[in-house]
Amino acid sequence: MDTQEDPEAWLRRAEQAVLDAALVRAPGMGWTPAMAAAAGADAGFSPGETELILPYGPADLAALLSRRHDAAALAALPDPAGLKIRQRIRAAVLARLDAAATDAPAVRRCSGWLALPPNVAQGLSRAWESADALWRWAGDVAADENHYTKRAILAGILVTALAVRLQQGEAEAEAYVDARIANVMAFEAWKMKLKPGEPLRRLAAGLGRLRYGGASTPRA
Repeated sequence: MDTQEDPEAWLRRAEQAVLDAALVRAPGMGWTPAMAAAAGADAGFSPGETELILPYGPADLAALLSRRHDAAALAALPDPAGLKIRQRIRAAVLARLDAAATDAPAVRRCSGWLALPPNVAQGLSRAWESADALWRWAGDVAADENHYTKRAILAGILVTALAVRLQQGEAEAEAYVDARIANVMAFEAWKMKLKPGEPLRRLAAGLGRLRYGGASTPRA
């Protein structure tokens, strides 16, 4: 560590360096603690420094990769002002899929790791975080149960659409997204006719808590 460099700046730079190395290592080694340790060494860090950078190992790398793809998607999106809400969500989801596809071999390994039972909470947390970022870009300011239901629904679309993109290709993923957005719009129109009651509020609050995942949560 450069003693002249701000510790926070050093950490952020180190995280990205290790993530870059992990993207090279993951296709062959999987999304594992051993891969995280090897990526740290490849990036020029000692085992102690790697543990400081990635205290939760693969979980920290999964969070860093997801946030990198969120940032890339948001940077690629146009000004939402001229788009209808359906167009905004479609553009946001497709941009997020494109961002993930740039690292497809590593994303496949990461997705497999997140699908394992001990890591499902992490996967839900990452999907929720991505959905929240995309809804905020789209201009969503809901503070009631809609805040949670919108993000829970979009998180589910993101997870499945990414699996379709990785396994079947871009055209199939785009068709899937279009179909699901149509379902969501129909649901929203139906929901507008109802008065939200306490059961819906409790359900929405429970869905919102998914974002916090399990006990081993990567650094924010």
